[in-house]
Parts: sequence; structure tokens; C-alpha cells
Amino acid sequence: MGSTSLIKITPMLPLSLLVLIALGMAAARLGRLGHAPAIATACLRAAVQLAAVSAVITWVITLPAAVAAFVLLMYGVAAYTAGRRITGGPGWQWAALPIATGTFPVLAILMATRVVSPDGIVIIPIAGILLGGCMTATTLAGKRALDELAQRRGEVEAALSLGFLPRDARLEICRPAAAQALVPALDQTRTVGLVTLPGAFVGMLLGGAGPLEAGVVQLVVLIALLAAEAVACVTTVELAARLKISLRP
Repeated sequence: MGSTSLIKITPMLPLSLLVLIALGMAAARLGRLGHAPAIATACLRAAVQLAAVSAVITWVITLPAAVAAFVLLMYGVAAYTAGRRITGGPGWQWAALPIATGTFPVLAILMATRVVSPDGIVIIPIAGILLGGCMTATTLAGKRALDELAQRRGEVEAALSLGFLPRDARLEICRPAAAQALVPALDQTRTVGLVTLPGAFVGMLLGGAGPLEAGVVQLVVLIALLAAEAVACVTTVELAARLKISLRP
């Protein structure tokens, strides 16, 4: 069997993956996290989905319409996933707004300034990185905002009694907690090169690029991702303050 310079594809690969899945499930079960079955299904879905993407990506990147359709598919899945995580039911569609406001303006800026190529082989992974980051930021910000509003309802009512408008009263309560959704992206940007060497950097090096070029690519990705997630968080908090998204009764 073949191999890459990073992962050796041998008969031991499936075994090692199964052992890792079992380890994750065992840790979740022993720790009573409640996610043991979800770990197995998530890993299975990842394997199936990556196999499907690997099968079609060569064809997709050659057709602009197929590239656009693929990005929209990723966007739809991200919005659905984040929305269902936040609301647990109806109203999940609102999650599409923060993901869009975070991802697409940043992607447009990168393309308009010719920092990234309009080729499908470039657009798809960059869009995927931005969509994934905005999905996570939207989920975390939405969950924390709604949890704060539910747990501190009395403080919202107190702010209203002091003359705050309903939106402003909710913002005072939920914004500080929701802002914590940016911490992972901030930490990743602050510690790059010291704690982690992210995928874009390593991938460029493995592809034959020099360290300087790989570093520039990774810097662009990190800054773009941080900007996109910041916009997504702000939009999510605004939606929560306006009660456009809410927990399922």
C-alpha cells in the first residue's frame, strides 16, 4: 500500500484507528460524559464523508459551478449543525446568518485582494476552514448566550426595571459569556508556532513549500479565521438579544 510523508498507510492503520476510537469511547464512558456512542458515530461519519469527498473532489475543482455548489453544501451543513446545537429544535435556520456574515465577507476580501486564488482547489479548503470556524463560534456563542439568559432571567428583568430596552438588557447579560466563544481562536493565534503547528503550515511544508511561504499561508488563515469568528460571534449575540434564536421549550 502507499503512504504519505506524514501518515503511513499500512494494514496497521485501521487497527490503530479502532484502538483510538475505543480509547475515546472508554474515556467518555468512564467519565460519564454521555458521548461514547457519539464518538463512534462521528468517527464513522468522518470516514464515510472523507471517502466520498476524496472520490469527487478531483471532478468538483475543475468546474466553477460545482465549486460553488460544494461550498453552498458545506454552508448548509454548517448552519444546520450549529442551529440544532443551539436551539435543539425549531429556529435553527437563524444560525445560517452568523455563519454567512462571518465566512463570506472574509472570503470575498481574500479573493478581491488576490491573496487567494479563485481556483477551486484553493477556494474549497479556505471556505471549509472559515465555515468550520464560524460554525464552532456560532454554536459556542449561541449556547452560552441562551444559557445566560435562561439562568439570569431575574437580572434581565432588573435591567428592564431600570429603563433598559429589552435588547440592551439582554445584551448586558449574555454578551460577556458569549464572548468566550472567541477564546479558542484567540489562543490558537497567540500560540501558533509555540504550542501548535497548524495543518495549513504542515501541509505546505509537506507539499514542498519553503518555511517562509508556509508561515505566510498559515498567518493568512489564522487572521482570516479570527476575523470571521469575531463577526459570527457578534451576529449570534445580536440574534440572541433580539430573541431570534431561543432554546426549545
